[in-house]
Formats: sequence, C-alpha cells, structure tokens
Amino acid sequence: MWPCSACVDADHLAMTSEKVQNGRVTTEVQWSELQRDPKGVAALADQGDVRVRRRDGVPLLLVREDSATSAADGAVSAARALRNALAHLPGEAAAEVLVEEFPWADLLPAADRLHFVSDFVRAVGASAELGRWSVLAQVLVEWKATAAVHADPALVAELSRPLDDDLGPVPAPTGS
Repeated sequence: MWPCSACVDADHLAMTSEKVQNGRVTTEVQWSELQRDPKGVAALADQGDVRVRRRDGVPLLLVREDSATSAADGAVSAARALRNALAHLPGEAAAEVLVEEFPWADLLPAADRLHFVSDFVRAVGASAELGRWSVLAQVLVEWKATAAVHADPALVAELSRPLDDDLGPVPAPTGS
C-alpha cells in the first residue's frame, strides 16, 4: 500500500531542519513550504512545534493550542509557587536564593538586593498573570544595569556626588 500524499509531504517537510529548543525538537520549515503544503506543515505541528522561517521578518512559531495552553498554565502555577516561596522567606534568604541564579545581584548593596527581591517577586506574578514575560525581563535588565554601576566604584562616586547647581529635592507632583 502506498503512503498517503499528506504523509509523504510531511515526511519530506520533516527532513528540512530540526532543532532542539527548550528540551523539545522544533521542526523548521520555510514560509513557502507552509504556503505550498499547509496540511503537511499542520501534520508536523501535531508532532511538535514548527518554526516557520521568513525572509522578511522574525520566524513564526506554530504551536498546537492545547500545548500552548498547558505551557501557559504550568508557567502561571510555577510563577505563583515561586512568588509565594520567595515572599515567605526572610528578605536576606530570598536575596541569597536569587543571587545563586543571578550572581550579579551580589554586587548590589544590601538594601538594593532586598528591593530587587521585591521587584522580582512582583514581576514574576505580573508576568505570569498577563502571560507577558517581557515584564520580568525588563526588571532583570534594569537591575543588572544597576549592579553594573555598583561594580564600578568610580562610576558610583560620580553618580553619587552632589551637583554644583543642585536645587534640592524635587517636590511631589500635585493632583489636578
């Protein structure tokens, strides 16, 4: 018996390129292959994620909805558990946990490390609930930049010195 044409096309497409991403095999196809054989690419997506390469843009990732939903649910559950675990640890213990993962945080002064823990916990929660991990990524970028400043004593001194024409503290904005 001859194999079905969709199976042959899927086998042909599967031979294009495969990469391991996040512990899973991701098959890569060209945009033109998706246009030419959507059923074959859909068959590949039933087997795992499919990265669709485009000449004119960032690659697209074709993922089954049930896989995306379960991944999102798992991320939210893990983020909630992490947030709760860190929130219930004493401040210094939580900071030590994060320093193990983010060694640059050890360059922060003690008070800033505690502030980093607080910002991290809040960003993990917000990212998980919104499904927008860019929130957490931005917090990490900002705190890493702060740690880089603290790694340079000359820069810390320059940024901490009084200004010659300092006009004092800026008053809080008034509501209108």
